[in-house]
Amino acid sequence: MTAHEREAASTDGGRSTEEERAAEEERAAEEERAAEEERAAEEERAVDQALALVGHQPRAGHRPPEGPGATRSKPPPSSPVSPPSPVSPPSPSSAAAASASAGPESRPDSGLTPSSPARSAQTPGAAMPSAPAPSSPAPVVSPLAAPAPAVDSASSRSHGASSADRPASSPHAHLTGSTAWHAARALAESLGRAAPLAAHRLPLDRALGHVLAEAVVALTDLPSFDTSAMDGWAVAGPGPWTVKEGEGLLAGRGSTEPLPDGQASRIATGARLPADATAVIRSEHAHCDEAKRLLYAGREVVQGQDIRPRGQECRSGDELLPAGTVVTPPVLGLAAAAGYDALVAVPRPRVDVFVLGDELLTAGLPHDGLIRDALGPMLAPWLRALGAEVAEPRRLGDEAGALRQALVSSDADLILTTGGTAAGPVDHVHPVLAEIGADLLVDGVAVRPGHPMLLARLAEGGPCLVGLPGNPLAAVSGLLTLAEPLLRGIAGRPAQDRYRAPVPQEVHGHPHDTRLIPVVHREDSVVPLHYNGPAMLRGIAAADGLAVVPPGGVRSGTEVEILDLPWASASPWTEGCFT
Repeated sequence: MTAHEREAASTDGGRSTEEERAAEEERAAEEERAAEEERAAEEERAVDQALALVGHQPRAGHRPPEGPGATRSKPPPSSPVSPPSPVSPPSPSSAAAASASAGPESRPDSGLTPSSPARSAQTPGAAMPSAPAPSSPAPVVSPLAAPAPAVDSASSRSHGASSADRPASSPHAHLTGSTAWHAARALAESLGRAAPLAAHRLPLDRALGHVLAEAVVALTDLPSFDTSAMDGWAVAGPGPWTVKEGEGLLAGRGSTEPLPDGQASRIATGARLPADATAVIRSEHAHCDEAKRLLYAGREVVQGQDIRPRGQECRSGDELLPAGTVVTPPVLGLAAAAGYDALVAVPRPRVDVFVLGDELLTAGLPHDGLIRDALGPMLAPWLRALGAEVAEPRRLGDEAGALRQALVSSDADLILTTGGTAAGPVDHVHPVLAEIGADLLVDGVAVRPGHPMLLARLAEGGPCLVGLPGNPLAAVSGLLTLAEPLLRGIAGRPAQDRYRAPVPQEVHGHPHDTRLIPVVHREDSVVPLHYNGPAMLRGIAAADGLAVVPPGGVRSGTEVEILDLPWASASPWTEGCFT
């Protein structure tokens, strides 16, 4: 073969490689589009199912208050609906998730460290190479995120850093009907929006953190008159100007007398501008000849400079904030400036937290098989950060009777239980819910950690219940999967804008389920953290978000959906702590 022929063959080979790469990228993009369409279809089915189960249509808005002292009220009972199975007819992907959740796993739910063995993202039984061990024990950011931990049905019992191993398979039906992760979140939010709380009127000093039930409309022009934007001189016409005698114009005490052409008057920031004034000259840009009582400008004077004209910010009747806005300190300031003394808002959803488990300690070191309760101290402040009003968590132990009494006597809008959602000898949540006639809407979610979470609605007009697994990170997964969208729906809060960020390295996923992994933002990407096993909190404590890793995992550079944590912007100290 001649040199020319070799060069031509090399060129053809390079072109072929490029064509193969382009075709592979096109196939990957097509698969991603198909997955997005499937997720959207699952969410739509979940919403339809939730509305059918609760017997309501989505609200157009919150009910207005009936008077200044109006309080929350429960929606009228809907006609009983006998729900079908907890999920809609499964799509191929959700059927695969159900099949995976029903099958046995190879090892207990222990959480993975950097050196833990990995499993295949494609085949449940295949081996995956171990993640590389870090060069120093200090760093804990995973350059190669550990593979999905094994089944976390045991997490329904553990509230601390360890738990007894449980078999993954069970004769109970709730382990075979897992709802897809996106569908479970959509169902929870639609359930909340189908039962809105009655709005009430709150004085400004009590409205912080609530959600507006009515739009804030300007009651006046802002500013309501022309004002000075600077300390200096109000002038009329061209200069130099004759200075008027007196102390000048002060905020709240401005004269309404017109300012004739050729005259100037001292003026303070915020003072009302006299009629016929054409500009304000800043003090540092003018020179006053006291002897001649003449004012000279140090630079060109433009008509209207440093004047805040009436209505610059808004005109009376303009919508300043839409319904659904969360009341923040700046919202309070704007409402006050616009003339409001009170706001029509949605009450904070009331939440009861019931902590289950006889093995839990509230103080001291773990001993003799007893472990510290990690969820009681964590859940209440987390729920408050989500805008809820939370009672002090109640510890019920493993008494079915105590759980039943607590459920039927609660007047909360949402009940959270911790642990007891699997099928062990003291896992009482399912039997008690069946005994009191609750509708089980979600019974297991195809997500790791946190698979054995559940969502139920108690008797007609009663509260909703989210059953969290007992392992701490699994409980966080349940909180973000079911409780957060449900609370958002009840309170009318807007959903977080979905966004995606790339991961710098390959991230292993569960073969069939979504995986939630604590991450920390680094410039334009997110880095998965170690210590992400179901029983661990060390990773999430240093995280500012959770990456939603689809079944099978993702390649290096792939963008994944990110769930922000409520306090992420307020935690700069996490920088460098676990990386």
